[in-house]
Amino acid sequence: MDHKKLIASALGTVLLIAGSAVAQVAPAASGNTPASTLNQGYLLGPGDVIEVSVLGQAEFTTRQPVQADGTVTLQYIHAVKASGLSVLQFRDQVARLLKQGGFYNDPVVIVGVAQYASRYVTVLGEFGTPGILPVDRPYRVSEIIARAGGVRATAGDTVIVRRSNGDELSLSISAVASGGPLEDPYVSPDDKLFIATAANFYVSGQVGAPGVYKLEKNMTYRMALARAGGVTDRGSMGKVSVYRNGKKVKVDLDAPVAADDSIFIGERFF
Repeated sequence: MDHKKLIASALGTVLLIAGSAVAQVAPAASGNTPASTLNQGYLLGPGDVIEVSVLGQAEFTTRQPVQADGTVTLQYIHAVKASGLSVLQFRDQVARLLKQGGFYNDPVVIVGVAQYASRYVTVLGEFGTPGILPVDRPYRVSEIIARAGGVRATAGDTVIVRRSNGDELSLSISAVASGGPLEDPYVSPDDKLFIATAANFYVSGQVGAPGVYKLEKNMTYRMALARAGGVTDRGSMGKVSVYRNGKKVKVDLDAPVAADDSIFIGERFF
């Protein structure tokens, strides 16, 4: 399913994810993934695990982590710089060193990433599965939301993107799901994405469906009552009381509802 359709569906039907809201680390790419399917433009960094082989040379096949100093230890050529290089650049460097050392003539080197660990974004709050997501290529915000399991029923309609340089974007999730590149920008490694819990309001008394409801942008008291099933035959629009922070307040029914407002509909006099 297209990732934008997934998010739009999550907003419409609201995706409920069972389990703890505690951040979970997303699984890394499978070590069995063929090298040909991996992103060759990915920039390597400490913690990544790479597979290196030479075509037709079974003895030169290995899986090694990128060390804290940014190097990878390989047969014959020992410590080779990897951090900051793309997979393609590292491949070409290994081929050059093997040829210069006289180990192989024109070796065909194959490099793949078995585990992505050095480049990731963090998703927090009301995502379906909060945690850490590896980024092996450029991803848009909508793709990250889809990879993180959509949004929960309790999610607000805004996703905050905090860049590693301190810049911050506030994006409408609805616009991200249906908009273009401006509404759905790319994330960068080390970005943090946060979705806050939606504000609620409460409706009780003579309405069709008393309960707790998610507060939507620009929702008026009339709209809130309609959301709660409308006023019953026993209720009266003249008996609307609104309580805010424990105190009764006077409101216009066409005014916007405030977060945590409690709306009570009393009975009409017959």
